[in-house]
Amino acid sequence: MSPAKPVILSVDDDPQVLGAIERDLRAQYRRDYRIVKAGSPEEAMEVSVQLKERGTPIALFLVDQRMPHMTGTEFLGEVSKLHPDSRKVLLTAYADTEVAIQGINTVGLDHYLMKPWDPPDQLLYPVLDDILAEWAAVVRVPFDGIRVAGARSSPQSYAVKEFLSRNQVPYQWIDIDEDAPTRELVSALVGGVGKLPVVLFPDGQHLVAPSTRDLAEMAGLKTKATRPFYDLIIVGGGPAGLANAVYGASEGLNTLLIEERAPGGQAGTSSRIENYLGFPKGVSGADLTNRATAQARRFGAELLTAQAVMGLRREDPYRIVTLADGTEVASYAVVIATGMEVRALEAPGIDPLLGIGVYYGAAMTEAATYRGRDVCVVGGANSAGQGALFFSRYAKRVTMLVRAPDLSTSMSQYLVDRIIATENIEVINRVEVRKVVGSGELDSVLLRDLDTGEEKDIDADAMFIFIGTRPCSDMLAEIIERDENGFILTGPDLPKHNGRPRGWGLDRDPLLFETNIPGVFAAGDVRSGANRRVAAAVGEGSAAIYSVHRYLMTV
Repeated sequence: MSPAKPVILSVDDDPQVLGAIERDLRAQYRRDYRIVKAGSPEEAMEVSVQLKERGTPIALFLVDQRMPHMTGTEFLGEVSKLHPDSRKVLLTAYADTEVAIQGINTVGLDHYLMKPWDPPDQLLYPVLDDILAEWAAVVRVPFDGIRVAGARSSPQSYAVKEFLSRNQVPYQWIDIDEDAPTRELVSALVGGVGKLPVVLFPDGQHLVAPSTRDLAEMAGLKTKATRPFYDLIIVGGGPAGLANAVYGASEGLNTLLIEERAPGGQAGTSSRIENYLGFPKGVSGADLTNRATAQARRFGAELLTAQAVMGLRREDPYRIVTLADGTEVASYAVVIATGMEVRALEAPGIDPLLGIGVYYGAAMTEAATYRGRDVCVVGGANSAGQGALFFSRYAKRVTMLVRAPDLSTSMSQYLVDRIIATENIEVINRVEVRKVVGSGELDSVLLRDLDTGEEKDIDADAMFIFIGTRPCSDMLAEIIERDENGFILTGPDLPKHNGRPRGWGLDRDPLLFETNIPGVFAAGDVRSGANRRVAAAVGEGSAAIYSVHRYLMTV
């Protein structure tokens, strides 16, 4: 989509004069500008708000001075709060010359023109040509896409940015504390700035502090299945789920993948995966996810985003999945590939600062926010090491807070070596976070030495938490067999009663990735006994299709 033409907006309460202005402006400028007219200051203000909401720039206001309820200079003073870069020209009668001169100082008037302006070739166009050329030389055309108007102090603003970023939806972030015109727009649209963010769309629509599903639908992501029945439904869009979708769809199965947040899962948030086969220079989780998503779609897999699976039931020969919006989708087979979610850090002060100084995972959208500042990374496994190396490119100092005696306890040696070689990364071992301190933003972190019990404060502007994960399987707890930690049991690991899983009812043993419900499989990190590496998850997702095919032969 090409950017919208900038606007020339003329305002006059006299219909004949307004018509003449529009005629002359169109004759000269319609190729490069959209010509808009308004018959009153009130109408012009409404148009100005709508154009600001759509991100359409107004290059020039051409406004009559003598109008009822509001003079031209008063209108220009008000509208400049929304469009400070627009050029302003006043149409005046001879008696208004003094007011026009005063307007140069009071509202930043660029020029005033005496009525009538005939012939326009001599009295109108030369003046406007110079003013518009000056505007075009210094004003950058606004971003033609989704804009997120919010504040750093708004956790919901962070959530919206993270969702759009992880789903590869281009957007422009506008901090209303640093952008007065957008703050004025937000106030005009929602009656204040107490509820953020306001997400502005190119067609003029907007959402206020939207839910994930509403945001996904407006951003053009698919949130509803196109058919009621599929051969295969995959729950979870991490590496295992995406691999399962690629192989299922490529082998002719009508395949639906359902993802609650964004494709890629935990791996999708990784700044760099350096030990994945075939990428000697490493690959970011986002890039790997994009490639896998495009591959699955190319083979015909259907991907839903921002849809949570709330339950699963068996109605032989069908398996029926219930979604959070109340809809149901049926299939012959289901693969559970929901992966893991970050475990919460239990420490006072964290909850009020989530999304505004304390973050779970890499939160790569916030890296530039903390450029040149002090951040800490909590955790000592590979994800924490990758996060620390990523933030070291932006932050003045990165402090890693690790419970273990050294990094090599749970981190790959190549990451340990790189962290030791990075000058602005400091590692503090054998500590735990006792409390975080801050109001509206993070100020400091209170640590406790696990050996001596001594406590100390360290300054930090942001904290990124990588302290382990737990399986995402609670929604299936009543029907799927799990181990004591919540991981799904499959195949030979299922507990036996009289040689078969409880309630199995078939004359065969469960297949390798099959759960206690025939036709329902598990793959990747959510499966008990899985080797929790990206390559292993991809391998399990790929291999599980063989079990799915074997099952489908019996349906």
